[in-house]
Amino acid sequence: MTTLSPEAEGRIVDNIVHFARTLRKAGMPAGPATVVDAVRAVEIAGISSREDLYWTLHAVFVRKREHRVLFDEAFRIYWQSRGLVEKMLAILSPVAPPRGAPEKPKAGQTRVSQAFQASKERMNEETRPQVEVDAKFTVSGKELLQTKDFAQMTADEIAAAKQALRELAIPLDKIRQRRLKPAARGRIDPRRTLRASMRAGGDIIDLKFRRAHEKRPPLVALCDISGSMSQYTRLLLHFLHAMTEERRDVHTFLFGTRLTNVTRQLRMKDPDEALEACSEGVEDWSGGTRIATALHEFNRVWSRRVLSGSPTVLLITDGLERDTDEDLEREMDRLHRSCRRLIWLNPLLRFDGFQAKAKGIRAMLPHVDEFRAAHSLDAVADLVKALSGDGGATFETDPRRWLKAG
Repeated sequence: MTTLSPEAEGRIVDNIVHFARTLRKAGMPAGPATVVDAVRAVEIAGISSREDLYWTLHAVFVRKREHRVLFDEAFRIYWQSRGLVEKMLAILSPVAPPRGAPEKPKAGQTRVSQAFQASKERMNEETRPQVEVDAKFTVSGKELLQTKDFAQMTADEIAAAKQALRELAIPLDKIRQRRLKPAARGRIDPRRTLRASMRAGGDIIDLKFRRAHEKRPPLVALCDISGSMSQYTRLLLHFLHAMTEERRDVHTFLFGTRLTNVTRQLRMKDPDEALEACSEGVEDWSGGTRIATALHEFNRVWSRRVLSGSPTVLLITDGLERDTDEDLEREMDRLHRSCRRLIWLNPLLRFDGFQAKAKGIRAMLPHVDEFRAAHSLDAVADLVKALSGDGGATFETDPRRWLKAG
């Protein structure tokens, strides 16, 4: 055990306490008892290198797999950016090792950076002048964010939009099954009624009932990751990650010039880690797009695997196609006939003067049930209502309207 002066011990405790606050703001459980354990571990371990300090604190604070990414990013930002590791090593060891090159950030950087910034702002809050603003004739930032185009958002607005997408309530409408289940009311169940009567000796007839079983349909998302769709798809993947975390029957595919199944990556608990795994798993991000080729591969390889149980399919693309119209129309028709409901989300609908004049769009529209926008939080909220059965197809979402207008 290393013997420290009261002043040195106080500096170690202060640094670890502020580090724990950063972890807590980033979403990790780091209570007072954990902070005490971390201080004792650092004192006992006799830190001699940056790696020793990292793994000592890692052993105390990290309790779940999804916490690893956040801890790694918090350690990199908090300790290395401020040079606190070298100060700690100077306290705990006679010679401090040279500072190494920082590792390339991977995931969790946004949340940890914001948590670190919030900690610094809290320390300086008392010195800031208080300014009163008359907001009588202003529009709230939340209302502006709801209608703002994803492609026009700043970094802070994108972070807020990601959080809002993850917090959306995501119910799906239920469909009636042929299978019946016991119920308090409904149709009389002769078999269960007869069994109950026989158990009672045949003198009393206690009627039993049954009704149709209701099940939420699976959800399949086909997302375009071409250059024109990259910004929208990245944000909508946060929405799909929240749905995948809540329900197991959600399947997500990305396509540009080829089709990639990223369902397993989106099942990771941490959203930043999940999206980074999606980015690493595809080779054609922000490239060209071949919708017909991707749909052909999906219909041939994945259709029978994921389109059972009357699923709802979300097709997220702008419809700007490079392949021939005959192939695209044939694959869209096959996809439409394989699912219960096909919803096309197109960010081009954000333009008031949009018209369905592109050949690819006109080839796809006859084979979709709904044609919706996907460029803002309000558009995604409308989609959630549609999926829950509260806001079905209307005149604005009817694809036949756009075919006539085009």
